Amino acid sequence: MTAAGRLIAIEGIDGCGKSTQARVLAEALGAVLTHEPGATALGRSLRGLLLDPDGDAPSERAEALLMAADRAQHVAGVIRPALRAGRWVVTDRYSASTLAYQGYGRGLPLEDLRRLVAWATEELTPDLQVLVDVDPAVARGRAGTAPDRLERLDASFHDRVRQGYLALADAEPDRWAVVDGAGAVEVVASAVRGAVERRLGAPAGQGVRGDEAAAGS
Repeated sequence: MTAAGRLIAIEGIDGCGKSTQARVLAEALGAVLTHEPGATALGRSLRGLLLDPDGDAPSERAEALLMAADRAQHVAGVIRPALRAGRWVVTDRYSASTLAYQGYGRGLPLEDLRRLVAWATEELTPDLQVLVDVDPAVARGRAGTAPDRLERLDASFHDRVRQGYLALADAEPDRWAVVDGAGAVEVVASAVRGAVERRLGAPAGQGVRGDEAAAGS
């Protein structure tokens, strides 16, 4: 991996706007845009098993293992090759999603999940994780007309997931940036990019905007 490659994970509860923010950030940085689950051929099959509301629901542990399998293939087939080529990568979800959803949401032991994530990724951690934080009630109001299996879970589940994300960010502030996701897309996008540029700078050929660099983290 060259020194130029950076991995940025955009995280948050369903409906927070993270997919839009990941796309906007990747375009602004000239980065590789990817997502979980389902960024590889194998991952697309796993995504169906995980999220299809009409299929057989996996057990909680099976769900965590399927997510880990998707991530292992994602890292091997998409993320590491891009980083080794010196590219920046923006991923819509990564390892913290397992801790937030299967850990805080489902109640599986966090330390077991941390070990599983580390093994699946060969300990590849993001250079920065950006939490697009919104109240679950706001997120529910943004929900689409065909929610997947996880999106269909009750409000208490999504409350636990949100609190899990906030706890993870609070425990490791040097690895996280928390952005209020309740505003307009362009306002949130400016905050996300500002956080990224203050922490990581910008890819070669892209300067950091002076006002954001001066603002500090």
